[in-house]
Amino acid sequence: MLVAAAVCPCPPLLVPEVAAGAAGELDAARTACSDAVGLLAASRPDRLYVVGPADESGHGPFPAGSAGGFAGFGVDLSVRLGDGPARERPLPASLAVAAWLLDRTDWADAPVEGLGVGERLETGRCVSTGRELAAAADRVALLVMGDGSACRTLKAPGYLDERAAAFDADAARALGSADVDALLGMDESLAYELKAAGRAPWQILAGAAAGAGLDGRLLYEDAPYGVGYFVAAWS
Repeated sequence: MLVAAAVCPCPPLLVPEVAAGAAGELDAARTACSDAVGLLAASRPDRLYVVGPADESGHGPFPAGSAGGFAGFGVDLSVRLGDGPARERPLPASLAVAAWLLDRTDWADAPVEGLGVGERLETGRCVSTGRELAAAADRVALLVMGDGSACRTLKAPGYLDERAAAFDADAARALGSADVDALLGMDESLAYELKAAGRAPWQILAGAAAGAGLDGRLLYEDAPYGVGYFVAAWS
């Protein structure tokens, strides 16, 4: 069953080498992510699943030992997701950021596996996927990567959409209070229009957490670069 979860944003800019001169702008987010991952370790899980958005080439499972990096962002930095034999298929960016976070916090508390999910994965499939993950071991933890809307300002990747602020406020409340029903009630079409890549991973979390009785706490909320970023811890 699910015993703990951490929700983190997944921009490669979280990695200081990628952000370069702008690295300081996300210091608070990095600290919150480290705190959330530390709470995962404190839950003593038997297995950790990392879930994050991915394009079609990155859909599906990534066994322990899967590697990725940030060469596409001009940085010669490689990461590996847990311990295991080398794998040919590279991690999608969201799982590479997660691998960097785990390495930053010296994760060694449980075996790690990854799962890349499509941005348009239907809610019903998200729920069933979450249930499968929660049932995979006696004590399961999730590290859930995903961003809110990308339409908060004129300079945001998706330009300004007046619906974005309310969408992100609802997401922050749901993630901060471990409100499973609110997460499952998210509008798939609206999330897609607002370029909220976290919707499907958050709904997988909701599926895994149903009946687990977890409490939530919001550790960080902001919209740098016009994108909603949230960090939450469930335990």
